[in-house]
Amino acid sequence: MRRMCSVTTVVLVLLSLLLTSSCAWIDARQREIIYRPTVGSPANFKGLRSTDQRYFVRVPQVAFQNDAGLVDRSSAAQQVAMWWLPNADKNAPSLLYFHGTFRTLYENLHKMEALRQAGFSVLAVEYRGWGLSSPIIPSEQTILQDADVAWMELQRLEPRASQRVLYGHSMGSGVAVHLASRLHAKTDYGALILESAFTSFADVAHEAGFFASLLASFTNEKFASIDNIAQVHAPLLMLHGSLDTTIPIKLGKKLFAAANSPKEWCTIEGGAHSDLDQIDHAQYQAILQSFKVRYLQAL
Repeated sequence: MRRMCSVTTVVLVLLSLLLTSSCAWIDARQREIIYRPTVGSPANFKGLRSTDQRYFVRVPQVAFQNDAGLVDRSSAAQQVAMWWLPNADKNAPSLLYFHGTFRTLYENLHKMEALRQAGFSVLAVEYRGWGLSSPIIPSEQTILQDADVAWMELQRLEPRASQRVLYGHSMGSGVAVHLASRLHAKTDYGALILESAFTSFADVAHEAGFFASLLASFTNEKFASIDNIAQVHAPLLMLHGSLDTTIPIKLGKKLFAAANSPKEWCTIEGGAHSDLDQIDHAQYQAILQSFKVRYLQAL
């Protein structure tokens, strides 16, 4: 009987190790599919302006349990790339830019330049797993941790709380809403701008079809802005393209309906998911500049 118990114990331990390893592998593959992180920089990148800066900030080591129940200390000795694109107007408000999945900051430069043209200085963060930041398989936890690092940088670069703006495109909208929900309007930051935003990953997956919805049901990656937007009390601007097939406009409108006032909505007719600044450049500039004048008064 004692021998049988020993054998049973060994088998159970082996099965437990196998299941843990399998869960970790599945978790990593799911996150790769969801976030599609892209490392490196394009060979044809011509560089930034001479007044712009690219630098790295170390991510503090934080231990947490990942989806497989394993303690993750992967942030040790890791770093995120930061881009600082100052506006020629030294009194311009400063915007913290959170990008979406797949595309790196290099591929988002046209949008950052459009925001700078609208009258903002831009601080952009490259989450770990993208660009030249530390190459990991990202998760919601690591992305939010990187957002906190970027928030610290924004406070360093922009001492005027009322002139700090949080901005998120696509997945970055979930990052921006989550950060905004933990901060205080006016005393921490002045406004929130969301482009091509959504309610939650689960809702996006449901709109994408059966298999995407099935995948979403097995992951803890949520980015559920719909659960956080009520805690945001800063002026809000949301922009969405009428032809966005990646994130249907109805998800953006649902999030907007749940948000507190003051809030403004702008539909870019003919705009898709990532081209709003290009498809109607004049309207894009006008709405951003109007919002800036209305809600971001200089100290």
